[in-house]
Amino acid sequence: MEYSLKLAHLYGDLLNTYGDIGNILTLQYYAKQMDVELAVKVVSLNTPFKADDYDMFFFGGGQDYEQMIVSKDIQDKKQGLTDFIEDGGPGLAICGGYQLLGKYYIGADGQKISGISALPHYTNSQDNNRFIGDITIKNEGSGDVYHGFENHNGVTYLGKGERPLGTVISGHGNNGEDDGEGAIYNNIFCSYFHGPILARNGELAKKMLLTALKRKYPDADFSKQEALEIKPT
Repeated sequence: MEYSLKLAHLYGDLLNTYGDIGNILTLQYYAKQMDVELAVKVVSLNTPFKADDYDMFFFGGGQDYEQMIVSKDIQDKKQGLTDFIEDGGPGLAICGGYQLLGKYYIGADGQKISGISALPHYTNSQDNNRFIGDITIKNEGSGDVYHGFENHNGVTYLGKGERPLGTVISGHGNNGEDDGEGAIYNNIFCSYFHGPILARNGELAKKMLLTALKRKYPDADFSKQEALEIKPT
């Protein structure tokens, strides 16, 4: 392989409830087509996250019990993750990972679970309700239409400096009120899409890989990688 990238899979041994590890498999699939070796390391409990050690990260979700454990441990990773995010490092956070990068979320039992405030959103809970079903959104910047499946009790409200990953065409989105789904902050992409999101929306995987490559190899010519055709799924 001509290029190499290293991805941190945050709490990959704990947060695999919805099969979103498929996002990593998708990144590896497209990376191979782009002449990139994508190495993956699980960064879990009692393991530091050093911003300079990684080119990308993936942060999935799980049940409240596991997320409470992660919530306590991730405070020790707060500075490293914040530094990485503010320096323009790319990452993908799904569901619980999305919530824990923010200020806090309220669990189904009403308990307030602390995030790391690396991103300015916060998440409340719904009473006896979940947003479940197919969802379609449109990214207003690129015009890309993303398809997925949402399943979440949380209702998330974005903060200063964040914009939605897309505008809801059908489905509920972040909170069922403001027509937004997910979040973009610097080069971090957040979403409630399961499925997993990248398997059905390869343009987003390509965008993440190109962002990481250009950040690591600023003088390289990636015209070949940019020309990679993503076939509809």
